[in-house]
Amino acid sequence: MNQAAELNRRLAIADFLAFEELPDGFVVAHVTTPEATASIALQGAHVMRYQPAGQAPLIWLSKLAKLAPGKSIRGGVPVCWPWFGAHPGNAQFPGHGFARTVPWQLLDAALLPDRRVRLEFELVQSEATRAQWPHASTVRNIVTVGPELEVELATTNTGDSPFELGQALHTYFEIGDIRQATITGLDACDYIDKVGGSARKTQRGAVDFAGETDRIYLATHGHCEIHDPVLGRRILITSTGSRSTVVWNPWTEKADKMGDFGPDGWTGMVCVETANAAEDVIQLAPGATHRMTAQYRSIRE
Repeated sequence: MNQAAELNRRLAIADFLAFEELPDGFVVAHVTTPEATASIALQGAHVMRYQPAGQAPLIWLSKLAKLAPGKSIRGGVPVCWPWFGAHPGNAQFPGHGFARTVPWQLLDAALLPDRRVRLEFELVQSEATRAQWPHASTVRNIVTVGPELEVELATTNTGDSPFELGQALHTYFEIGDIRQATITGLDACDYIDKVGGSARKTQRGAVDFAGETDRIYLATHGHCEIHDPVLGRRILITSTGSRSTVVWNPWTEKADKMGDFGPDGWTGMVCVETANAAEDVIQLAPGATHRMTAQYRSIRE
């Protein structure tokens, strides 16, 4: 019995949740509720798709995304953990940590009374992960699919010493055209402009886009909105346990070099990431649990 068949035997929910095994043992959970559909890969506990009923997808997935063991997926909601960006002490370790390219175990699946579906995953530790992250800890990703998409990343320090934690939900949102989209909710926030030599700047008004954008907004307030006039909607992003917000679009030249965006993929996406990054990383004491949550909701205009 393959992994998907075993999961279907134990955890499938008739009409709401089923599992599919793709080539190379790549397993995906498919969720269907009255309000939305979603697909989540067991590798990385990675939400690949989320689409409210009767709307365009809320979460963007590249048409050229590679679904293969050990490969990061272009699009969806990658989990960056236990560091964000380059590793602070070893340049050989993968950028944004290892969590998005390793197996996670599905601990539980439940149909809630309001007909949302809740999935709880835990990262599977191995010699390879412990070599990169020697701190005793567990991390779980709880995904709830309904009229909103909710994602909660919960890290527990199970050891005797504190450690420093960086993380992000590197969420790709589908939009009509990046050149017409704007983001509100970050006015007056300081940010690190990684395109501009990591200079420290301050946001004035809404964020708009005219070229490559890569910014870490610091000490953010847990609420921002993507305004998308082309698709006629706003995307509301509400978070807790997050001190930073990352805004990213590679624009044409960088996207072309990456190879898995397609010729115009960058025009239809923007990353707005719920994060603890740069100077906003978390110091997690022994026995403590840190929870970072994000909720994504679409409002038609």
